[in-house]
Amino acid sequence: MTAYMDHKDLTNETIEPRRAAEIRDGARRVLDRIATAELEAGRPEGSVTLLAATKTRDVGEIMAAIDAGVRMVGANRPQELVAKIDGLRYCCSQRGLTVGVHDFDVEDGNDPSAMATVDSTHIPVHLIGQLQANKIGKILPYANVVESVDSLDLATKIARRAVVRGNAVGVMLEVNESGEESKSGCRPEEACDLAGAIGELDGVELTGLMTIGAHVDDETEIRRCFADLRGLRDRIAASGMTGTAGCRELSMGMSGDMELAIREGATIVRVGTAIFGPRAFI
Repeated sequence: MTAYMDHKDLTNETIEPRRAAEIRDGARRVLDRIATAELEAGRPEGSVTLLAATKTRDVGEIMAAIDAGVRMVGANRPQELVAKIDGLRYCCSQRGLTVGVHDFDVEDGNDPSAMATVDSTHIPVHLIGQLQANKIGKILPYANVVESVDSLDLATKIARRAVVRGNAVGVMLEVNESGEESKSGCRPEEACDLAGAIGELDGVELTGLMTIGAHVDDETEIRRCFADLRGLRDRIAASGMTGTAGCRELSMGMSGDMELAIREGATIVRVGTAIFGPRAFI
């Protein structure tokens, strides 16, 4: 059990008006930043999706962000997602929305990640934190996409469990573009071969690549990492390898560097602090 879950009720659905307004204003500021960055980069409006990184945030806080226009939710830890999903589903249903994987995904054999892009009433859930093999079964009923796949071993284990469930799960290959030892992800030189191997698996759909920006003050270096990931994505998508043509997404950029990521082609930016404010727990 994650320590902060002993001190905060993540299932809480109520929120004080002042706190809801803080989150609403934060989300709208981020959406405005995205729109401005798209314009300055010469990219079409709406080409970048805001993913709300919800680590330590309860149901009421997440719903305040959704009410402000957020249409993608990211969970860092499986146990958090499990704790919050019923409340999120109930609250979303009151607004005519669905969230995460639903029965129709499994029954119809649909790709949840693809469906999310065409249904404006559906809010996909992405697992953006590290996934241990023994937690795969916990998140598959709820997460549309696992962004933090950094090995063929993990992808294979996800695929096997997804086949048993009868539906494809979206996965992104996490690449450690900065080379920092503290960050997870495969090495860039391994990415193309790994993507090809993942593309051959039944039960998963390779939807794109993910990285965490370099932890440096040099904008040139940060942009280089993002640009390298874009180049990798383009080579993988054009490779002709089985299952790689759908590798289109670039999940990169967070509160402090999202504009740089958008200039270099990000399609998803993962933002927590700029929406919800500083975390009270780590």
